[in-house]
Amino acid sequence: MLLHVIARGKIARSPEAELVARYQKRITWPLKLTELPETGGRTPDPQTPCKTVLLDERGKAMGSEEFAAVLQKWRDTGTREARFVLGAADGHSSEQRAGADLLLAFGPATWPHLLARAMLMEQLYRATSILAGHPYHRA
Repeated sequence: MLLHVIARGKIARSPEAELVARYQKRITWPLKLTELPETGGRTPDPQTPCKTVLLDERGKAMGSEEFAAVLQKWRDTGTREARFVLGAADGHSSEQRAGADLLLAFGPATWPHLLARAMLMEQLYRATSILAGHPYHRA
């Protein structure tokens, strides 16, 4: 299953970009990163069937093992692509939230966009490590 991170805005050279690159190298599943401008831009057509996860402060806060179980279920039931969408500064529209398969929050705090991207990459690495039986996640 392709893990596809779609984010508004350019990450450029920054400490957060280094973290994203670090986890990108570690993830063994197929992974694609797409950056879109703050407004507009075209999202690539999905591989179907596809699941869409919006990172949203109103979403569900999940533990790493629960998140891994969601990815495992999707992978094992034939999902070809899981999209993880980080919106612009104003977040996602109600229509986008209504059409998502999962709204995911990293707790009740508001996180800077670039840090949220790095946190997502770490959680994707952690989830895939859990599923591979790798000792990175110490449960």
